[in-house]
Amino acid sequence: MAAVFEDGPLQVVVQCVRKCEAKDLPKPLVVATPTNASTYPVVVFLHGWNMCTWWYRCLLKHVASHGFIVVAPQLHEFLNFSISDADDIEATKAVTNWLATNKEEEQHAGAGLLHVLRDILKVEGVKPDLSRVALAGHSRGGDTAFAVALGLKGRHVRHPISLDVNFSALVGVDPVGGVAVELGWLPPLQWTVEPSVLTGPFDPRMPVLVVGTGLGPEGLVPCAPAGMNHVEFYKLCQHSPRYHFAVKDYGHVDMLDDDEPPFPLRWCPGNDDHTGRELCRKTMGGLMVAFLWDKLEEGKGQDLQAVLQNPGIAPALLDQVEQA
Repeated sequence: MAAVFEDGPLQVVVQCVRKCEAKDLPKPLVVATPTNASTYPVVVFLHGWNMCTWWYRCLLKHVASHGFIVVAPQLHEFLNFSISDADDIEATKAVTNWLATNKEEEQHAGAGLLHVLRDILKVEGVKPDLSRVALAGHSRGGDTAFAVALGLKGRHVRHPISLDVNFSALVGVDPVGGVAVELGWLPPLQWTVEPSVLTGPFDPRMPVLVVGTGLGPEGLVPCAPAGMNHVEFYKLCQHSPRYHFAVKDYGHVDMLDDDEPPFPLRWCPGNDDHTGRELCRKTMGGLMVAFLWDKLEEGKGQDLQAVLQNPGIAPALLDQVEQA
């Protein structure tokens, strides 16, 4: 089994950062960072619909242990039933710009990722490399990540925020672009997230990884409905290189921590066994690390190629292994 699927060699701290702890912070954060003094690439990770960033601790820690600073903003409150993505798109851009604050006087005043690492998490000698930033997201957060990368905005957003950061890679973790209700003998009712990413072919102009789940499309109200899930995101993406994997025997929320509230776990068909879900997290985290190493770390692409050539080295069974 490739090393990317096991915990990395670096010690990691995972901590919440509240808005009141940092000057002008647009949204609360969960930050997972190595504690070993060095400079690391940054991953901005967007949570799923009605999910909490804290529920992704194990996944974020896995990625961080291989040499990445992972920042997960809490984009919206729990029990938000809007299908408009406009606010989350703008919030993602605002948080990313805030993280990239590089004026020394603003950092000392309490702004920017370097301030968070140095003064809140107190990890000495750890610095973000903001020239190497990846954007990732799960579920609707995956759709948001694609929308941000494509420069989309809501119809009613008059003054969209301009991004101060150039993303270098894009990851969708079982991305979902809408809601569907299966009615048996009738066609399913569908609602698409607005603004819609899945209206036709698109090119985010950066390398793309799409990781899906085999059980996501199942159920009366599937959490990752067919026609709006990872298959469609990969099929419509026109950028090369792009990569596609599906974790066959797992569901839409099987990458969440084992000790989190049961609501999403009961709603979405998946694996009820804690050991099994750990394999899902290791597989998804390992695929992210292999991809990010290949695209953000020069000379570290061998693990991604190894999985593409032999998917059986992953802890969980992989399906739909593709690249273009």
